[in-house]
Amino acid sequence: MEVRNFTEIDEEFICDFCGAQVKRLNYSCRNHCPYCLHSKHLDKKPGDRQEECHGDMEPIGLEINNKKGYIIIFKCKKCGSIRKNKAAKDDNMELIIKLSSKQYKM
Repeated sequence: MEVRNFTEIDEEFICDFCGAQVKRLNYSCRNHCPYCLHSKHLDKKPGDRQEECHGDMEPIGLEINNKKGYIIIFKCKKCGSIRKNKAAKDDNMELIIKLSSKQYKM
């Protein structure tokens, strides 16, 4: 039996960092707030909701991928875990540009 590495969850939420009401993405899974770009550390594998940390995932950097576009790099303020997620079409582009000027090395 094959174990899926990705569980698709696209749901509305209120951002714990900036308090914005975040709507569903409707074409993929929403993982972070499009207004402040912060996320919440909920998953061990995408969509599994098995992470117990629940810390604030701060956007700390950006990668540019020729096929996937902008990839936001997050670091959990609580446990230090690093995660990446593709930027959404409605993300705050000014913040994306600011992230692109930060040099982050894994």
